[in-house]
Amino acid sequence: MIYVVIIAVALALIYGPQLWVQWVLNRYNRHPEDNFPGTGGELARHLLDRYDLQEIKVEVTDAGDHYDPMERAVRLTRDKHDGKTLTAITVAAHECGHAFQHAAGEPMFVMRTRLARVSIIAQRVGSFLLFAAPFSVLVTRLPSAAVLNIMLTLPVEIDASFKKALPLLDSGYLSKKQMPAARSILRAAAWTYVAASLASLLNFWRWLAVLRR
Repeated sequence: MIYVVIIAVALALIYGPQLWVQWVLNRYNRHPEDNFPGTGGELARHLLDRYDLQEIKVEVTDAGDHYDPMERAVRLTRDKHDGKTLTAITVAAHECGHAFQHAAGEPMFVMRTRLARVSIIAQRVGSFLLFAAPFSVLVTRLPSAAVLNIMLTLPVEIDASFKKALPLLDSGYLSKKQMPAARSILRAAAWTYVAASLASLLNFWRWLAVLRR
């Protein structure tokens, strides 16, 4: 019985954040707001231009909302880019927050970006080694890199939400009545990457356990 409880708690800790993030984002992404003059994509373009970042593109993506420092692009899913919901507006501001971090050369953002590049290479190598050489020492070290990436990512995401996007949204883009919901969305946006990383980390250990049998 104790093992069932332990497993249930572990699954809740790993998948709970992801379910909560999706619930918050979906909750405020259902109905357009009447007082928004533009879409999430239009707000992103406006904010970037306001801070003289015209070289940064605003694009539609199917790969999830994110800022791409390599291509200098704020990318939003279709519903955020074309939508006028509270989630669309708030997430657009959050992703612009990363562009502001990049433009300012903030150390934590730079470190996270460098580690992310290393992690992508490690994941590709690791995926091959999982099948070609599951006993490799490199494979067993990948989770440590993932944990380090999470530790660096969360402060960067929180900064993008609450030190970049929130002051902007509270300066007249949103009404005072909308701000509590916006804070919830920004909190969810900050945890999006971490929640996904936790789930992927569990998948990694699951594959490794299968290959060691």
